[in-house]
Amino acid sequence: MASTHKPFRELVKPGSNFEFVGRTRVWAIISVILVISSIGMLFVNKAWRGSYLNWTIDFKGGTEMRFGFRDKESKERTEVYSGDVRTALKAAGFDKFEVSEFSWSEETASGETVTANGMLLRTPSFGAVREERGDEVIKQFREKFKDRELLSVRWSGDRIFVRSKKPLTEDESRQFLAGFELEMKDWGDEALRFGAVDEATGEYETELAVYGLERQFEKALAEATGLQVELIESYAVGARAGEELGNDGIRSLFYVIALIMLYLAFRFDIRYAPGAVAALFHDAILVTGVFAVTWVDVSLTSVAALLTVIGYSVNDTVVIYDRIRENVGRLKDKKMARVINISLNETLARTLLTSLTLFVVTLSMNILGTGLVRNFAFAMNVGVIVGVYSSVFVASPVMLYLDTRFYSGRAPTAGKKGKTAASSKKK
Repeated sequence: MASTHKPFRELVKPGSNFEFVGRTRVWAIISVILVISSIGMLFVNKAWRGSYLNWTIDFKGGTEMRFGFRDKESKERTEVYSGDVRTALKAAGFDKFEVSEFSWSEETASGETVTANGMLLRTPSFGAVREERGDEVIKQFREKFKDRELLSVRWSGDRIFVRSKKPLTEDESRQFLAGFELEMKDWGDEALRFGAVDEATGEYETELAVYGLERQFEKALAEATGLQVELIESYAVGARAGEELGNDGIRSLFYVIALIMLYLAFRFDIRYAPGAVAALFHDAILVTGVFAVTWVDVSLTSVAALLTVIGYSVNDTVVIYDRIRENVGRLKDKKMARVINISLNETLARTLLTSLTLFVVTLSMNILGTGLVRNFAFAMNVGVIVGVYSSVFVASPVMLYLDTRFYSGRAPTAGKKGKTAASSKKK
């Protein structure tokens, strides 16, 4: 009885013999051009746009605010133009800010999910009070309340932290800050704590929280547009913290690469590690180059995506290296270049299938997602393509070069040595 089972469809037919190693020079030229172009684009952006990449406030510090707008009477969502928002904020005295449109999904009272549109505002300011103005507020505060035997007064974000021997009241604190056009938040339940002495230290600890940039922007937009302005989301990072996050992100990349190199040297052979590291640098530079060309936001999420790409790329490289190592022992009569080419062909189907699966998933996230999800997915889309390329056309050729340059390639087998010696004696 004949079998009714249909044969599996093969993405790459068994026995395929694509020439990878023989075209190493071509791949090397392509990689060098791409790397130089990526690095060059960073300097083009610096000269043209004033920054190497489109850093978010995660790295350069500042505040990011998202506002929605409603009609005061109908309470229905309404749209405003970014040009009108810029004009309104400039008229209110704000400067050094960026305005762009954004959208999000929300559920209506009837349970229907709709797309709402609003404005995304970015400013390099971290708090409602600039540093020089904050120093003046602190100076005047010490002068005004010196009878409270102040021990320390300091700004942090949008709060003033006070330690004193005598208590402050909520009304006098609010009145003082109003003189600097700062709106203090109600103490609420904290009023009891601020008015009670710490028995251990004999001191009073008081926090004066003022409404931040969000309230200032919100009031300016409401007055200019005549609409009900709603703060959807706010995110702030100090300039120093942003710089530290950037440095930590760069260090994390080098730590990962160093540990991967150490692992590969231990797992395989020292000649394998440089090829993988070259592929990782290749991936990181090309993904960064795409960020530079497309001018997408570069945030901590982008760094996370880049680390994920590096992990995926090295995983693919390890699979290829493992097959090369197996074939080195199995195909003892072949040169290393031939062994690598055979190994690449044998792992090609696995490489394409796993990469295609990941690419389709992240492409869906890129198309359907928003915000940080889309940012992560975009980096992964680029990284998957670059990672597959580097595993095949960068890591293996570098390993072959080191093997040929420093290890004299594949040594002949004992059988061949014997035959060569016998034939020379006959001659």
